[in-house]
Amino acid sequence: MQISEPIATKIAEYLLEIKAIKLEPNNPFTWASGLKSPIYSDNRLSLSHPAIRTYIKNALAEQIRINYPQVEAIIGVATAGIAPGALVADAMELPFGYVRSEPKKHGMGKQVEGDIRPEQAVVVIEDLVSTGKSSLQAIDALRSFGSNVLGLASIFTYGFETAQNNFNNANCPYFALCNYDALIEVAVVKGYVNSSDREVLAAWRKNPEIWGN
Repeated sequence: MQISEPIATKIAEYLLEIKAIKLEPNNPFTWASGLKSPIYSDNRLSLSHPAIRTYIKNALAEQIRINYPQVEAIIGVATAGIAPGALVADAMELPFGYVRSEPKKHGMGKQVEGDIRPEQAVVVIEDLVSTGKSSLQAIDALRSFGSNVLGLASIFTYGFETAQNNFNNANCPYFALCNYDALIEVAVVKGYVNSSDREVLAAWRKNPEIWGN
């Protein structure tokens, strides 16, 4: 699903402005997986900026209304998808719940939290999509619970081909408000990186497993 260029550009501007996304092509970050990366994303920082979180909330709600008009509930993916999911559910006046990475080890042993009915049509909210693996694990849990998962929405995606393939194989549509290409374009125009860095940044997205090694 394609998001309009003005929305993607505005989200990129906001995320770069508050340093929710940092670009360091010459001083790469090391992810938890051990991969070297010129980009680091922490979209939770947007929650500390009322105007920005409101823009993101309204943009997600608008796109969900357009793409998934039959939605009956919003589900956040623990933990980073919980806050934006709750904001979107509030804006849309819909029930909200969230899905854990695994069932709770005490109490009721729930994996899907909230007053959510198994048969409800739900849209899942993530802050970020990389390979899609953790998102699709959450979607599998919801489907096992009995949810009718219409699709997933996120604030940002790296746009890996692996992610698109994974979502296609899982028969789960998804969209992101902003993507890597839009981010790099804004970063160059605004001077966060040099135009000469484009090639390095593009090379990472094509082969993140071997980039920097």
